[in-house]
Amino acid sequence: MKIDSEINSLIAWVQRHNYVGYDPYDALNSPIIRRLTCGRKYGRIAWIQFMRRCPINLRPLFLVPKGYNPKGLGLFLGGYARLHKCDPHSDYLRQIQTLLNLLEQTRCAGYSGNCWGYNFDWQSRAFFVPQYTPTIVNSSFIGHALLDTYDLLGEQRALDMAVSIKDFLLNDLHRTIAGETFGFSYTPNDRTAVHNANLMGASLLIRLYGLTGDSVLRDTAQASLAYTMDRQHVDGSWFYAETAMQSWIDSFHTGFNLEAIRWFLRLGEGQEYRAAYEKGVRYYAENFFLEDGTPKYYHDRTYPIDIHAPAEAVFFFAGEGKEYRDLTLRVLNWMLNNMRGEQGFFYFRRGPRMTNKVPYMRWNQSWAFRALSEYFFHDHKGE
Repeated sequence: MKIDSEINSLIAWVQRHNYVGYDPYDALNSPIIRRLTCGRKYGRIAWIQFMRRCPINLRPLFLVPKGYNPKGLGLFLGGYARLHKCDPHSDYLRQIQTLLNLLEQTRCAGYSGNCWGYNFDWQSRAFFVPQYTPTIVNSSFIGHALLDTYDLLGEQRALDMAVSIKDFLLNDLHRTIAGETFGFSYTPNDRTAVHNANLMGASLLIRLYGLTGDSVLRDTAQASLAYTMDRQHVDGSWFYAETAMQSWIDSFHTGFNLEAIRWFLRLGEGQEYRAAYEKGVRYYAENFFLEDGTPKYYHDRTYPIDIHAPAEAVFFFAGEGKEYRDLTLRVLNWMLNNMRGEQGFFYFRRGPRMTNKVPYMRWNQSWAFRALSEYFFHDHKGE
């Protein structure tokens, strides 16, 4: 399947907007909404959820500014690195340098190493995170994109930026200890061990171990990996986290878990978990997709279908080879036919009766770009 035109249309739309945009969770960037919440937890949650769920983009009315989202910048970077490897295009290289510059400018200050957060305050049921508080998820996804840029292009600046992230992961995050294993916290301000976040941090450390030979990175990564592997269910699934209010099973976080574990196996580490990984892949493939490629949000229900669900599935299964090529193509076709606008941008969510078409830059466009570029990369190699 050729997707050159879809990638080029998305690139054109994103570049017209210069990587700047809104986010589903940026409601608290509004000075009006901040006053209306009176600084209260449930007021913040209510406004964030209202703005996220509203199919009409009310952010201009509430004076929410557009901005650069560091995580989105990282995902675009990794996508361009893949495209440049397939086709050494001068514009791809210019975009890579632009994104590296923006990532340098949006780093969080005052921490042990390079790290990134969101360009907005956000409130979950578990904790409040001020703007530009670094998270393990942002820093790890960006770190992987930086390492991909180094691996595929030999870009030394990207490697230097990535190596520094280890100091943030090792020194600034809390750990939930369980015997000889532990789970990383989401931010330096909380103590919540979320499985996909924990594994993404561990997978970045194991990649950095392969480049630096620092055994501390390997030992730490292995202990973090073991924490989540010990909590895999018999059927191959994981809860999002182990607290009562976080015990759901969804598609794209399952994909993130497996994506992280796959890095260990590719690098010859964690081989004792290969069978568990394969069970997890089967669970992912067999429980989150309808026959026509429709991606389900949860293991036991379909809606709402978030753009993350098809995007992560295409990204993950494209890297699993010919065994999952048919599934990859079915999900990719569904995503292009159901989540893409005529101008080339991708929608946020689809429900049984209505589609939220707000074109968020980080949540929609960067994830779709990551998926399309990964599919193109493997298709170019004939995999």
